[in-house]
Amino acid sequence: MQDKIKINCCSHKSVIELYSGEKLCKLHFSEYFENKVFRTIRQFGLIGKEENLGVALSGGKDSLTVLHILSKLSKENPNIKISAIAIDEGIHNYRDKTLEKAKEFCNNSGIKLNIFSYKEEFGLALDEMLKILDVKPCSICGVFRRYLLNKKAKELKLTKLATGHNLDDECQSIIMNQMKNNINASARLGPKVGLVQDDKFVQRIKPLYLCTEKEVTTYAFINGLLDNFNECPNVPQSFRAQVRDMLNNLENKFPGTKYSTINSFLQTLPLLKQQFRADAIRICARCSEPSANDVCNACAYLERLKNKAEIR
Repeated sequence: MQDKIKINCCSHKSVIELYSGEKLCKLHFSEYFENKVFRTIRQFGLIGKEENLGVALSGGKDSLTVLHILSKLSKENPNIKISAIAIDEGIHNYRDKTLEKAKEFCNNSGIKLNIFSYKEEFGLALDEMLKILDVKPCSICGVFRRYLLNKKAKELKLTKLATGHNLDDECQSIIMNQMKNNINASARLGPKVGLVQDDKFVQRIKPLYLCTEKEVTTYAFINGLLDNFNECPNVPQSFRAQVRDMLNNLENKFPGTKYSTINSFLQTLPLLKQQFRADAIRICARCSEPSANDVCNACAYLERLKNKAEIR
């Protein structure tokens, strides 16, 4: 899906060199990037003519970029309403900083920001959870984050929830699932997340699906969405970080590796979705939220936290 369309850029200083070899200035790159996102939305039918659209906002480059571009779409089409959801996991000296950026952006843009926290919803911040359970931070954090995003999106009556996942993120997920023999999880990937549409889930979409992390970072910086880069302190411990570094090394040696991965995956995705579509959506016996098992992972973690805390 890489863009090999030749773009006649002006003689101004270039800010990026695309995979095609084109070098673009700030103005023309912003135009190129936004058009690419809008083409992705049209190609995969991500957004309808009327939406109560939410954006999962962390305050990082990806989610700020999505919100910035979709807010432009909302201004052009008043039938597409935009609001943002931020999750405060409770990561000291990290999430508090990115949330300030999120609040600043939403205030300046007139966008309603809804903030929900692990502490208020589960009784413990992530940092506190990690002192009780010996688990990978990203594993437990991802479970609670996805749980809250879906639950609160339903409460806010959102029709869809846009996330900032880019092409690099999707490549990493594909490879991780292959390495873990978790093809069922890969079937749920793609520009539109999930296997079937169901009232228990708010449809998640990825407008940046065909944009590389390099492109997103460049767009965020030249448009003043971000003046520095903050990475979650838990990321280096994750399996994803190892896969990310491996893919970046391969991309440097063999340019186009990431694009090829996405292209081949998109060709097989319809078959994967068809194969696993029959998997029933269960309801968690404890919280009544959707689950792959009788008890969802969020409730299972909460039970472990409760038991460990009582022992301590």
